[in-house]
Amino acid sequence: MDEIPGKKQEKLLNPSIVLFLVSQNLSIFGSSVVAYSIIWYVTLQTSSGTWMMLVTIASMVPHVLISLYSGVWADRYSRKLLIMASDGFIALATLGMFILFRMGYKHLELLLVVSVIRALGSGVQSPAVNAIFPQLVPKEHLTRIQGINQSVRSVLMLLSPAVGGVVLSLMDLSWAFMLDVSTAFIAIVIFAFIKVRRIERTDGVFSVRKDMAEGLSYTFGNPVLKRLVLYYAFAYFLVTPAAILTPLLVERSFGPEIWKLTANEIAWTAGSLVGGLFIALKGQFQDKVKTIAFALVGFGIGFTFLGIAKPFALYLAVMGFVGLFMPILATAETVLIQEIVEPSKMGRVFSIVDLISSFSLPLGILLYGPLSDLVSIESLLLVSGVLLVLVGFSYYRSNRLMEVRLALNRQ
Repeated sequence: MDEIPGKKQEKLLNPSIVLFLVSQNLSIFGSSVVAYSIIWYVTLQTSSGTWMMLVTIASMVPHVLISLYSGVWADRYSRKLLIMASDGFIALATLGMFILFRMGYKHLELLLVVSVIRALGSGVQSPAVNAIFPQLVPKEHLTRIQGINQSVRSVLMLLSPAVGGVVLSLMDLSWAFMLDVSTAFIAIVIFAFIKVRRIERTDGVFSVRKDMAEGLSYTFGNPVLKRLVLYYAFAYFLVTPAAILTPLLVERSFGPEIWKLTANEIAWTAGSLVGGLFIALKGQFQDKVKTIAFALVGFGIGFTFLGIAKPFALYLAVMGFVGLFMPILATAETVLIQEIVEPSKMGRVFSIVDLISSFSLPLGILLYGPLSDLVSIESLLLVSGVLLVLVGFSYYRSNRLMEVRLALNRQ
């Protein structure tokens, strides 16, 4: 099946939405198990910030490089087929990694190679997934559905580090690869039965360069989108120590036991689950700019306390508090874009946001990775936390000043 015309959906949940949520979250669950397993495997094998840097770059830079192209493809071609094809591409590469590991080729360099391939697939998929939501969900239900999606995802994220820990403890990394292959296959089959409304697409000769330039002009010509993209770049750069280096912090400061690495991820995800349930129950954020700023400040405060939290139980409690803000930030940002961007340009806008936020993380790890071998990760968290608070306040203030200027111009 491919995209077909459809009537406006009025129910909160219909078969297409339910199948889409099941398909995507199954795929994400398998991918998360592999991601956690690779990070922990490298952490336990090397205890090196430099190796963490290499894995992070391999997982993100290819995603960044293909993002602008994938945004154009999402606006030109069937988003449904792009999502299915990228899932299949990732699954084939992961199956190859399973076979190599079972044959005894357990080199760390191979993990870098498969991370690059998986990142390319996710880079194609990400703009299409975000852009397809308004084709399935009525505008008035976007926030609530995103909250439900974040809640389901958080439940699976609670399971994925636990499953990753069990796989590494009782079996080996290869079976994490096979789990991802299985969930991807099921996700593709489910997605094949989803009916997606068509959108009006741009006519004319297809030109990636022209369409990319048009997407950049549209994004940075819109003052709301421009501020969102620029402040996200700063924020994601500052999030790097908590997003990437906390497994290394746990290994160095609290011990190398796998259950502690698992607890670190579960605490974050438990907070995300609470945040997702809050969004699903609330239904709407009237002022999404204020919500984004609030979440950034909350991240900053939480990161600051992560830098001083001892013993391990207190550290986990603070990690759960920080996780609370992730679905709030992601939902407010995603729905804001979905509400104000033209459907025919949504893939490119999401690819630009994805590109800049994704580029900020590997750029951050280039600095923080080697630095974490010279100074404590706790110190990096303290500094980045304070700066994140400032970014949150500055984002809110700049948008309010823009609104005041626009109001004065109308008079």
